[in-house]
Amino acid sequence: MAVIHRTVLKPTKLELLGSWLPSRPWYRGGAGEPELAKAGGFRLDDPQGAVGIEFMVVTGASGPGPVTYLMPLTYRGAPLDGADHALVGTAEHGVLGRRWVYDGCHDPVLLAQLTALIEGRVGAQDQNISDTPDLEITRSYAGAGLAPADFTVEAVKAVDDQEGTELSTPYGTTLRLHRVLRPAQDDAPLLPPDAAGHVAGSWRLPDGTRSRGLFAVLRTGLRG
Repeated sequence: MAVIHRTVLKPTKLELLGSWLPSRPWYRGGAGEPELAKAGGFRLDDPQGAVGIEFMVVTGASGPGPVTYLMPLTYRGAPLDGADHALVGTAEHGVLGRRWVYDGCHDPVLLAQLTALIEGRVGAQDQNISDTPDLEITRSYAGAGLAPADFTVEAVKAVDDQEGTELSTPYGTTLRLHRVLRPAQDDAPLLPPDAAGHVAGSWRLPDGTRSRGLFAVLRTGLRG
């Protein structure tokens, strides 16, 4: 299990994201600073214990209305080869030293563990407390066997649009991450009809209430 260190990160995560987020095609804020606030999230464990994996939910208040974003992030002790384009920034960790922070949609460790979460092979962990499951994160999988995928930096094709990031591999498996989070409607199905699996979670709205919606969708040709 990953250990949550009670220390400081300079610059902070929100400061790093504030500089990086306006460059994304799914950013909905205005021309000024994003004015980000933490709204939720969860963690996954790296089986090797080397990479920090966090799905951070933040709300931006600089546009015409608040917008909630999903930020999959990885924290590494050295640069990830071939992923310079996905570097959010570097920061100094009070315990671990320099950390390279990446958009996790381009990190094979995060993608492999997210797929394992969807398939039910690993569990989501609390964002702020060590060794504690996050029971608000739900997942499903209807595939026949494990999803075939190659999540190396060279194999994954990532395409950003105005709503999220679509990740595809040579084996036909795709992962879609919803970067702009939307509350689920009570009278609408949570999943698209062609989905093989999903991850959903909740987040805190600016008025203090909580909302829930879809984080990620898995599609694969292997269906049960």
